[in-house]
Amino acid sequence: MHVLGRESERKKRCGWCGSDALYVAYHDDEWGVPVHDDRRLFEMLVLEGAQAGLSWITILRKREHYRRAFDAFDPQHVALYSDADLNRLLADAGIVRNRLKIESAIRNARCVLEIQDDFGTLDAFLWRYVDGVPRHNAWGLPAQVPTRAPESDRMSRDLKKRGFGFVGSTICYAFMQSVGMVNDHTVDCHRHAEIMKLARPG
Repeated sequence: MHVLGRESERKKRCGWCGSDALYVAYHDDEWGVPVHDDRRLFEMLVLEGAQAGLSWITILRKREHYRRAFDAFDPQHVALYSDADLNRLLADAGIVRNRLKIESAIRNARCVLEIQDDFGTLDAFLWRYVDGVPRHNAWGLPAQVPTRAPESDRMSRDLKKRGFGFVGSTICYAFMQSVGMVNDHTVDCHRHAEIMKLARPG
């Protein structure tokens, strides 16, 4: 079991990350940080979809294996996966072995390539939903943090029209939180102000 250092223990955080060192590192280093790399964006779409019905810490613990199993989430590689690759993934205990989720990840990679053809980058397509600028919320309590928003509703509808799977509005909103489209750290969390500084020009 990982143990946090004393300085880290003193920091105020969003309650959902608990004390697991892997979860805390994700909270402190990634959650809410703006992401503009297509491969990372595709990774988070796949992982958020894989998380449906499971805990996020379960996915975090499988994340490195996912990266190996899915060619570091290169959509060009994943889009070419064959039935043999599907069977390989279904037999891989290091990921969530759900046929629908795995098939969706492969199909989503092909959809990403189509978006890149139409918009230049997946980044350009997805960040339109917040006009390219992170939304900074100011929630005082964890219970106030929403699980969906008008932006995630629109993203979900558009992605589904393009053939994506496992992109319901709740999944899309969790994705938006994870890649920094919205800053949903509660105001008493040390990362709330830090994320605002990250997103501030200059």
